[in-house]
Amino acid sequence: MRTSPHHLSIALLVSVLAASAAGQSPSATPVEPDQPLLAQFPVQLSQLPTVASIAPGSAGSLAPSSAQPLLDFKDSDVKFNLRDLMEVLRDRRHEGWVLAAYPDPKTRRPLIGAGFSLDLPAREHLQRDLLNPHPFLEPSSAELWQAAGLDPDRLQQILDQFHNQFGDEFPARTSRRYRVKVAMLTPQITDEEATLLLRVSAIQAIYNARAYCRNFDQLTGAQQMGLSQLVYQMGVNLDEFSEFLKLINSDSVNNDLGAGPSLRAAVTAGPDYSTPDYWNMVQHSLMQSQWARLYRTRAVAVIAMLDPRYSDDPIAAEQRISATLRPAVAHRRSGRRGKARELAASSSGRMRTIHPKASRSRTRRRV
Repeated sequence: MRTSPHHLSIALLVSVLAASAAGQSPSATPVEPDQPLLAQFPVQLSQLPTVASIAPGSAGSLAPSSAQPLLDFKDSDVKFNLRDLMEVLRDRRHEGWVLAAYPDPKTRRPLIGAGFSLDLPAREHLQRDLLNPHPFLEPSSAELWQAAGLDPDRLQQILDQFHNQFGDEFPARTSRRYRVKVAMLTPQITDEEATLLLRVSAIQAIYNARAYCRNFDQLTGAQQMGLSQLVYQMGVNLDEFSEFLKLINSDSVNNDLGAGPSLRAAVTAGPDYSTPDYWNMVQHSLMQSQWARLYRTRAVAVIAMLDPRYSDDPIAAEQRISATLRPAVAHRRSGRRGKARELAASSSGRMRTIHPKASRSRTRRRV
């Protein structure tokens, strides 16, 4: 027999009242600086019922939670401040900050807060690096929602409202109507709740960044933060950046990439992360991707953090990347000029380029 969330909530309430009657305090001891950051959540993950992986129009099947490792995260696990990463992600130049469910610009799946996905199922993410013992962690959106201490019933309500409100009628992401409509959405969660969702998602990105980079602990604080930000934005799609992953794990350095003898020797003996040439190659592998050209502002910030000199002068590090990384060029055909060139084609098949003004001047009546 399955136990409903309401029955568990009543059981928890009874246990708290019993503890109070016995003269015990129902609250835990104060959270120490080195304790898990998520320990301050009002409900621990072990006290929550397992829920279905939520997908549009489907109830799914019950699955055990896999988000427990996120609750064990501590400040000392990384060399940077988690709050700094969260501030970057919620900035409008990166993920943005929307307190209502809105369609993803590409996939049209529901997002909220700083790009938190609301309907992803739990996924298996294999660790293909035999030298990296750290696994990947891909819990469902419902499990992350619970790990943030939020009510599972509210998640389903928000999903129902999203599908009833939008359907297939939401404007394209490139139109101004899309941005206006997103800005006019009525908030469905508070700023504090969105921050909790961002925190648990950022911790998941840090956890998986360690799975992508076997030498994560040897990176500088800025490099750890940059890689975690990249994982947050790319998710499992980072698997497709094979050259970048080989380089960051020092598996693939050859003459075709411009590696000198000193760099190849360093890789043979183990990576020397203080070598500027090594990180120039790592940055270059990202700069050649379509992601870097389509999302240039985000890419410049992330790629610059991989520079070992970033902490000395962050602005200069970003300027070096910005000066090299060019945005994607959209080849658009001007209607007027295109028509003029088509009309300029003679019967013999030759194409003569005629400016629209010049073509109009030839048709003027002579006085």
